[in-house]
Amino acid sequence: MLAEADGTVPHGSESSMRTSSINNNINPDSSILISKMDKVVIPFSPQVPCAEDGQRMWWAFLASSMVTFFGGLFIILLWRTLKYLWTVCCHCNIKNKEAQKVNNPANNQAADRTAKGPDEKEEAAASEVGWMTSVKDWAGVMISAQTLTGRVLVVLVFALSIGALGIYFIDSSDPIESCPNFYNDFTLQIDMAFNVFFLLYFGLRFIAASDKLWFWLEVNSVVDFFTVPPVFVSVYLNRSWLGLRFLRALRLIQFSEILQFLNILKTSNSIKLVNLCSIFISTWLTAAGFIHLVENSGDPWEDFKNSQTLSYWECVYLLMVTMSTVGYGDVYAKTTLGRLFMVFFILGGLAMFASYVPEIIELIGNRKKYGGTYSAVNGRKHIVVCGHITLESVSNFLKDFLHKDRDDVNVEIVFLHNISPNLELEALFKRHFTQVEFYQGSVLNPHDLARVKIESADACLILANKYCADPDAEDASNIMRVISIKNYHPKIRIITQMLQYHNKAHLLNIPSWNWKEGDDAICLAELKAGFIAQSCLAQGLSTMLANLFSMRSFIEIEEDTWQKYYLEGVANEMYTEYLSSAFVGLSFPTVCELCYVKLKLLLIAIEFKSEQRESSILINPGNHVKLQDGTLGFFIASDAKEVKRAFFYCKACHDDITDPKRIKKCGCKRLFAVEDEHPSTLSPKKKQRNGGMRNSPNCSPKMMRHDPLLIPGNEQIENMDMNVKRYDSTGMFHWCPSKDIEKVILTRSEASMTVLSGHVVVCIFGDVTSALVGLRNLVMPLRASNFHFHELKPIVFVGSLDYLRREWETLHNFPKVSILPGTPLSRADLRAVNINLCDMCVILSANQNNIEDASLQDKECILASLNIKSMQFDDSIGVLQANSQGFTPPGMDRSSPDSSPVHGFVRQASVTTGSNIPIITELAKPGKLLPLVPLSQENKSGTNIQMITELVNDSNVQFLDQDDDDDPDTELYLTQPFACGTAFAVSVLDSLMSATYFNDNILTLIRTLVTGGATPELEGLLAEENALRGGYSTPQTLANRDRCRVAQLALYDGPFADLGDGGCYGDLFCKALKTYNMLCFGIYRLRDAHLSTPSQCTKRYVITNPPYEFELVPTDLIFCLMQFDHNAGQSRTSLSHSSHSSHSSSKKSSSVHSVPPSNRQNRSSKTREARDKQKYVHFHVLSLEKKWFTDEPENAYPRNIQIKPMSTHMANQVNQYKSTSSLIPPIREVEDEC
Repeated sequence: MLAEADGTVPHGSESSMRTSSINNNINPDSSILISKMDKVVIPFSPQVPCAEDGQRMWWAFLASSMVTFFGGLFIILLWRTLKYLWTVCCHCNIKNKEAQKVNNPANNQAADRTAKGPDEKEEAAASEVGWMTSVKDWAGVMISAQTLTGRVLVVLVFALSIGALGIYFIDSSDPIESCPNFYNDFTLQIDMAFNVFFLLYFGLRFIAASDKLWFWLEVNSVVDFFTVPPVFVSVYLNRSWLGLRFLRALRLIQFSEILQFLNILKTSNSIKLVNLCSIFISTWLTAAGFIHLVENSGDPWEDFKNSQTLSYWECVYLLMVTMSTVGYGDVYAKTTLGRLFMVFFILGGLAMFASYVPEIIELIGNRKKYGGTYSAVNGRKHIVVCGHITLESVSNFLKDFLHKDRDDVNVEIVFLHNISPNLELEALFKRHFTQVEFYQGSVLNPHDLARVKIESADACLILANKYCADPDAEDASNIMRVISIKNYHPKIRIITQMLQYHNKAHLLNIPSWNWKEGDDAICLAELKAGFIAQSCLAQGLSTMLANLFSMRSFIEIEEDTWQKYYLEGVANEMYTEYLSSAFVGLSFPTVCELCYVKLKLLLIAIEFKSEQRESSILINPGNHVKLQDGTLGFFIASDAKEVKRAFFYCKACHDDITDPKRIKKCGCKRLFAVEDEHPSTLSPKKKQRNGGMRNSPNCSPKMMRHDPLLIPGNEQIENMDMNVKRYDSTGMFHWCPSKDIEKVILTRSEASMTVLSGHVVVCIFGDVTSALVGLRNLVMPLRASNFHFHELKPIVFVGSLDYLRREWETLHNFPKVSILPGTPLSRADLRAVNINLCDMCVILSANQNNIEDASLQDKECILASLNIKSMQFDDSIGVLQANSQGFTPPGMDRSSPDSSPVHGFVRQASVTTGSNIPIITELAKPGKLLPLVPLSQENKSGTNIQMITELVNDSNVQFLDQDDDDDPDTELYLTQPFACGTAFAVSVLDSLMSATYFNDNILTLIRTLVTGGATPELEGLLAEENALRGGYSTPQTLANRDRCRVAQLALYDGPFADLGDGGCYGDLFCKALKTYNMLCFGIYRLRDAHLSTPSQCTKRYVITNPPYEFELVPTDLIFCLMQFDHNAGQSRTSLSHSSHSSHSSSKKSSSVHSVPPSNRQNRSSKTREARDKQKYVHFHVLSLEKKWFTDEPENAYPRNIQIKPMSTHMANQVNQYKSTSSLIPPIREVEDEC
């Protein structure tokens, strides 16, 4: 106890007050040895101030603990000994009785009678044991953490133990032994209450213990022995001894168990870390308490004269420097007991410090840097992005999701991945730290889903690895992610990428998967094949559509180059917005024209609600559809703010405004009423959920322009069709009975003898081990039912037969499909299929994504492309038989496949023509012979063959065109092959993830455009049977044919030739829309059209949504959405505009509407002048009448044959037709199901 030199005690503290009261009881005759150090007096008197005789009572406190411990231990051992002896004796008696029973059989009855007594005793004992067992079970339940009561009790005991340790810390500043008044000392009262509770808990533990001896020797029991009894002794003796109360620190060892009971610690690393820390700290504090006790008390054999005053925290410091082997020497032990303890503690403490501390540091260092929990921000939504998280996938996603053209993206992006990001990805996250967070974990772990607050997320987006070696395994992983997320929170909206089309069916098996609530699966194989297929019908369309749903910033170029016009179109995107009530009651073409002319917006589709309130997307539906109130429109515009004009437009306020930028919200009540009822879908706060949209095909059966059964002259034909299966059960695709693959295989010699022209050649580099590409998705758009049978382009696959056998199960119900076993790298195979006469050559990737060098992933496709471009074709003379679709080879429209030697193709010497040679389009009278076509001597190279090449790696696009000047680091959409529509990479589909999140209608529109009309009904059918099912031609299925399709319109001739030479694009737009219900939305222009050079390049590029005043040139091809022509399937007497493109003036035409021949004659001179300017060669049509073969049936359909403009690549090679008198057999016009 500290005291002043004059014997007074400083006041101001509870300790000093206690000392003052103690000093009042000091005997004045007692001698006190004091030593003065800096005005502080340290008493070393062995006498206790509160005792008259000066005797210490520490032994009484220690004796109470020792007697309790050893007394209880003696009783337990004595009980065990007696029980053992009793068991041995009873066992011997039983053996003796059994021996007597065996030796004296006559006494069995007596033995049985005498055995009844012991049996009854055993039953009584059993009942007594049962009572003890029930009490024991009750005590076990009370202290078990398996029940709520047990958990509360365990946590309460631990908390009170820590409280008792805290009281010890407070009392450690007092003398080791003092005489406080129990009724006045608040801390002593609290400590007493705690120890009473510990005593009761000790009793419960003792009752519940199965082995009483081991329980008695447990650490927690020893702690109670040396802390509980001294408290009761202190009350009896009215004095306090600090003693061994520091042992309460050993309760800290249970800290990890308590946290596990509270469900706070769940991972092994966290449990191990807490265990190590609790053991280290509890050992440290306990040892400090012992040093504090012996140093402040002194050695008993020295009569406590060698004590020193050390605070508890000085002892803590002493043990830390001792464990760490530093040992400054400023504080050290003076007592013998203290030094002896330090000797042993250094051995154990050093070992513990050397092992525990590094492991603790390692666990803390290995703790996940991104292992926290997401904290949601009020008023701000968040989405969770998981799956394939890499620098490339994340950067592409963020670039599109956070694009500035989007309207106020107030969404936070939370990435969840089980691998920590590398430095580059981490830097990307830091650049977007205000809107992006990353957490390390797995969506398969519910704990990690809870960390990212998946239940409150607006959506969950799952990215797929497009470059994986096993697409099916990647899809399976993503499906498992969907299952895990839906199992955790069924209502969460999920948008996932799928690689293979056939794996989409597995998503339908998830009960909570519901596309009506916004769940979507973006199948990359389906969309990729659909884009490529649409390019076969209108080259460059894949580039245009890919740019429309991708967010691109406007790049301004001053120079008058093709890049300037291309980039102006790239800045356009697809948006949705509700149409103003000013448009209600107007027809779609009228609204479309008004939006384009006045609002500078291109409206291409609307969401139409039927009388049953079912929604469907109608693409350019025609003038039979009147707009309803609250109609959702699909627009092509440069940013979201421009699209607002369609919502704000008011006829009363904005009718006389010429500047569309001045069209803003007005004060009309009607506008505000619509605004409140139909908020914009551009904001992520309101995403459209279309109840029945995807169940309906892109048509309105109850509002058809023409009923096919009511068209004059159709009754007989349609009645025949009712009994013939020409289409699948949904009526969306052409269908034929399944064919064996052997019947469609062409040998090289057979292919050479077959007239192939205007067909599609698909070069595939797959083998028996390659992953399936999904060729059905490529064929389906080319067999859509909105084409007439004679308009279908024949498809010839060139590749490994083993691979094509694996795909054939999905292709055997499509007509006009053939296979040439071989390799696309063989020029002989390519010549056999008349590669120079094809409308399109498709080169598909080999899916060899396991190659380490990314540049070699596309080696086959690049080699095949360069091989075709380097091929040369000889000039010849040929005869062409043309139909309304352009150039279909003779025999392709035979009434039966059996009427020709090979698969419906006519065996003749194949016909080839020169390329880039326009032929004057005229109507020939029936019965006339087709004219002979002299060929040009120019452009005999394969570079004029239309091709589209699929690439896996975007950077490999630089190898496709040797004459371009693209930088290797240029983005794909800025390269010339992509701008020209000759290259396509699956990476452009990444933008669909964010586009679908902001508006799921966009995905429905894209899927409708590129797949030819695939519906969820059809997907369910394919999931069941993996093949199309044929259906009868009913009015319902035939009505599904009435949907528009994409085509290309040539301007050098035809009804729009007057606008082709210097006309305005806006005039063409309005004329096509008013006259033919055709919706123009882009231009496919020659790359060098702006240059006045004699020999122009035949490459074309895409211009999306040109402005009204954009000047047209005669060689332009116009992208348009054309209506279904009901009459084209019966008589080909009308002028047609081509739906298949060419690199130059080409054979672009496709049947749209009939145009009187007089119109063509009136524009004949202007058309020829335009051709003179473009260095075209003119040919005169020979009007020599010839007779058809004598075996021509009389009932054959009369036909007007017209010679279409054709390109140089169609005239490059005419196979073996040297004689000018050769005749071509007639083509029967009856459509065949195969």
